[in-house]
Order: sequence, then structure tokens, then C-alpha cells
Amino acid sequence: MAESIAAAGAKVEALDIDAERIERCVGELTDAGLDVGGHTVDVSDEDAVAGFFSSLDSAPWGLVNNAAMADAVGGANFWELDRATWDRLMGVNLTGTWLVAKHAAPLLIAAGEGRVVNLASDAALYGSPRLSHYIASKGGVIALSRAMARELGPHGITVNAVAPGIVVGESTEGVPAERHQLYADNRALSRPQTPADVSGVVRFLLSDDAAYVTGTTQVVDGGFVMM
Repeated sequence: MAESIAAAGAKVEALDIDAERIERCVGELTDAGLDVGGHTVDVSDEDAVAGFFSSLDSAPWGLVNNAAMADAVGGANFWELDRATWDRLMGVNLTGTWLVAKHAAPLLIAAGEGRVVNLASDAALYGSPRLSHYIASKGGVIALSRAMARELGPHGITVNAVAPGIVVGESTEGVPAERHQLYADNRALSRPQTPADVSGVVRFLLSDDAAYVTGTTQVVDGGFVMM
């Protein structure tokens, strides 16, 4: 996603809780001639989030909330989850999305324009079993995006959610094989989903072409969930 947005001409500031990962990402992209900076930030830590935004020299044009976790995918029923697992996932997926948007909003409002894109999941729309904490968090992201769109709209700022399916990559290596097969069997498009399928939609929502698109949830899953 950082590569796609930077390749379109933007200066990107990428955040990750994993210092080694963000260093590797920034190194690869700067070596490719792209303008990308990196910062180690835990999005569930408000002080860390606030510190990042206070360090910026200028207001951002766009914000992409993509940090998330998906522990225990396809494992426990909702009544079997322990409170610590629930709270930890909510703290990143939903509270983290709110915290980053909260501290970005004053800068966007002061600029009088901008874009916010929040990454949700089609699982929140499908209602996948044994995934209730993740579904609740991503359903919350969809609802939060709509509220944010109403509140930021008068300031010239759009807010949209993107709901991907299962993307082939490191983040889904721990997803059970039967869940991958469920998508493969029921997508309208038969090929696997790639990161580029998602980053292209995010790039569009950040662009001038999407200036009149706000409060929507863009499902990007090859037709697994149809709305």
C-alpha cells in the first residue's frame, strides 16, 4: 500500500509497531526511488500516536488506517473467548483506528481538505463463524467511518472504508486452510486476491477522482460478498 501510494507521487509516512519491519519497508522503497519515511508506533498507545502527529512538519493530505490483528481466526466461539484476547484485538483494530484518526483530524480540518481511508473486512459483512472479536472490531470500523464522514464532511474531508477479503500474503498465512477454500469456492472471480487489488482501491479513494465519495464501504473481495 505504501509503495502504491508513493508510486502515484505522494510522500508517505509509514507506521508499524515492528521496528525491523518498518526499517526494511522504508529501505526497499527508498532504494526504489520512492519518498517514504518510517516510524515505529503502536496505534493502541495514544501517547505514541499523538507524538507522531506532533512531529509532522505539515498537515497530511490523506490517512490510511491499515493496522490490525486477527488472533484466533477460525478458532473459538464468541462465548469461549477470554476478555484479554477480546480487549487486545479491539485495542488495535477499532480503538487504534479511532486514535489515529482522532489525532490526524485537527491537522486535516486546519488544512480544509483531505482523505481518510479505514481498512475494514468483508468478514464483518459475511458474518464468519468463530471470528466474533475480529468481526465486531471491523464492523465497528465500518460504523465509525460513517460517523466520521458526517463529522468531517463539513470540513471538506472524505472518509471511506475498504473491506477486503482474504489477501494472499504474510498476514493470512495463519488463516485455516478451510477458510481460504471457502473464499476460493465462493468468489465470483476465481483467482486469489492480491495486495494490489486492495491498494488500487485505496489509491483511488485518496485521489481527486474520489472527491465526491464519502461514507461508503468499498468491498474488494472478488465477489465473495455482494452488496
